Amino acid sequence: MTMLTDFDRPARAGLTRMVAAIVVGNGFIAYDFTIYSLSAVTIGTLFFPSRNPVSSLLLSLATFGAGFVMRPLGAAIIGHISDSRSRKTGMMLSLMLMTIATWMIACMPTYASIGPAATVLMVVARLMQGLAAGGEIGPASASLMEAVAHERRCFIVSWRGASQGMAAFTAALIAASTTALLSPATMQEWGWRIPFMIGGLIGPAGWYLRRRMPAIAEQSSRKLMFRPLFAEHARTLVYGVLMMAAPSASFYVAVFYLPSYLVQTLHWPATISLVTACLSGLIILVMTPLVAVIADRYASRKTVQYVMFSVSLMATYPAFRMLTQGVGHIGGLLIMAAYVALSLNNAGAGSVLMLEAFPRHQRAAGLSVIYSLGVVIFGGFSPLLVTWLIHLTGDTMMPAWYLIGATATTLYALNRFPENRYARVATSGVSAD
Repeated sequence: MTMLTDFDRPARAGLTRMVAAIVVGNGFIAYDFTIYSLSAVTIGTLFFPSRNPVSSLLLSLATFGAGFVMRPLGAAIIGHISDSRSRKTGMMLSLMLMTIATWMIACMPTYASIGPAATVLMVVARLMQGLAAGGEIGPASASLMEAVAHERRCFIVSWRGASQGMAAFTAALIAASTTALLSPATMQEWGWRIPFMIGGLIGPAGWYLRRRMPAIAEQSSRKLMFRPLFAEHARTLVYGVLMMAAPSASFYVAVFYLPSYLVQTLHWPATISLVTACLSGLIILVMTPLVAVIADRYASRKTVQYVMFSVSLMATYPAFRMLTQGVGHIGGLLIMAAYVALSLNNAGAGSVLMLEAFPRHQRAAGLSVIYSLGVVIFGGFSPLLVTWLIHLTGDTMMPAWYLIGATATTLYALNRFPENRYARVATSGVSAD
């Protein structure tokens, strides 16, 4: 009998289409979250007006965080659709919801035009984005992991994480370009809408690619599997959520919050601060697959993560101390680039470790719950929390203290998290259709 391998030409063609569809779609969803964060100051002024600029920013960041509250619900609803119909159907639904919400923000009248209705509509759009994002990660990651052999899983799954770097890079580049080319008055009037409109155009492209995704041999259940999931894997879920502390906090502080922090707290020029986010996204895009290749070479999925999180823990305080002491723009960019390279490139090994802790029929749901709850607890509200703590205490080192606590939590949970429980379960394969 001749056995087909991962390197058969039809299978490779199908895998390439799958990776492209998931990368573009997941990147689009991450792009919209990034653009909102980078526009937080302007959106706060236009949709959450207040006599105190800090209050406007806090309300804008609170709305940013509100989108994350919907992620667990999205994980349940879209995760169920992914199980009962297909993962492809669930991922297409999440993309459609994100596209609608993005166009809502791009075309939405401001508070000055329609009053409090503008605030309500902005919150509704953010909740829709959260619902969409919650249902994306689990099915997308599980589809990638099950399409290849055990020895290549970290690398293939890492492209979902790399897509977030691509999204952050693209979003920051577009935001920096519009900020540099348009006057502050023009940006305030209509220029801030341009990045959202560009994002709205990416949505249909992602939809087309996902429509052409190859079929995956799945064993779907018609019943919602979350009750047995919690009953059978409570310990795994708890430690998985805690493992999300460092990745979530680092991403949403270093990529989403840092531009506002550099402008509002350290008084950097807006364009330079956006270059920081752009550089962070580029590093994530390039480094995540490279780190995943290394992780695939080790028997343990934990080895590379232990090393990188430990070094990141030790580097956090010196990095932010130098930033707050005024090392200059070039020095600051280099410091943040080094920090991001250490702390934000474990998506491949981390996701695969979590996916392999669940049986195949609970795999997508398990990662969806872990990711959604972890991001809600440690990531989504971190910009709001850090901003509030700086305002309360006057300590500009608050981002460092928060990241140190999050990284220590992750290292503890990583040590406790079960490994290789279902690592050798057969892959589903990709149809070349």
